[in-house]
Amino acid sequence: MSAFEDNSGKIAAAAFKDVLLPHHGAKREEVLVGPAFGVDTAVINLGNNLGMAVSSDPLSLIPSIGLKESAWLSVHLLGNDMATTGFAPMYAQFVLNLPTSLSLEAFNEYWEYIHQFCQDLGVSITGGHTGQIEGQNSTVSGGGTMFLTAPLDEILTSNRAQPGDLLVATKETALVSTSILAMSFPETVKNRLGREVWERGCENFYRTSSLPEALAAKEVLQSHTELKAMHDVTEGGMVGAICEMANASNCGFRIYNDALPVGEAQQQITALFDIDHRFSVGAGSMIMAVKPGNEQKLIGHLASKAIKASVVGEMLPPEDGFRIVEHDEEKALLFDGRDPYWEAFFNAYKAGWK
Repeated sequence: MSAFEDNSGKIAAAAFKDVLLPHHGAKREEVLVGPAFGVDTAVINLGNNLGMAVSSDPLSLIPSIGLKESAWLSVHLLGNDMATTGFAPMYAQFVLNLPTSLSLEAFNEYWEYIHQFCQDLGVSITGGHTGQIEGQNSTVSGGGTMFLTAPLDEILTSNRAQPGDLLVATKETALVSTSILAMSFPETVKNRLGREVWERGCENFYRTSSLPEALAAKEVLQSHTELKAMHDVTEGGMVGAICEMANASNCGFRIYNDALPVGEAQQQITALFDIDHRFSVGAGSMIMAVKPGNEQKLIGHLASKAIKASVVGEMLPPEDGFRIVEHDEEKALLFDGRDPYWEAFFNAYKAGWK
């Protein structure tokens, strides 16, 4: 199957390796971290121990959840990538390819929210491009790029984890996927699962920023020696994020299935839509690779800020591969990189779920 046939989000690893990676323009020595699968943030050496981190992501315009919520995703999913550096974003550029059906009034409302959420993060919008495209019916309204500068020797990237590091996960699995499903199909979720589950699913939507825990981790752990790497949870869910971090860092891993944190609402909503919560897009959660002996200090500090965190596994030497412990049995973890959320959403839409 083509990487572009199944509405599955990110391009497949093989296509990335074969098509994109060999062709990335001129080689410049100041680019310390460039394109790599599982690494969402580039790092550029500006000199005098000053580094610039850069990351890009699609923008969202999803009618079923609303303009405010779409703007929230557009800003905070970009911010989550930036958060993996251990620093907050500072600047943003937005390229908007909007449907011709979007009115000026609706666009004004959407952009006001983009402005507000960037302002809340301290992000200055420095430019971009705005246009309307005939035939644009996608929930992706363009793309954005965020930038920050920070001390070069403190910027974290997701490819610096090492064998022996413990894996700490924040919050719970499938936060954003289940919240969007609850908001997009409210009647179905309320009728099948009850109002309380639906309300909790909707409330989870505004838990989808992982910047607070990333900044909090930097408050108590030293970059590179105690806090090795971070990766936000996007396509492929919590387990997918661990797979990407391991691939980027040339490590294997062992995760404990029963330790993966899942909320009751997420469990019920993913079951209704026939999704495995472990592999479903989960923005708002962060995976942190931590030197053993520092995990409780981190977990305790996050708890003091009302952020749940738990140890879910550890990195292994690459020859050990990807391992999972289920029902006290350790076995190889097989994951094809496909996130079940996308297919579930479109299947529910085609089935007329309301």
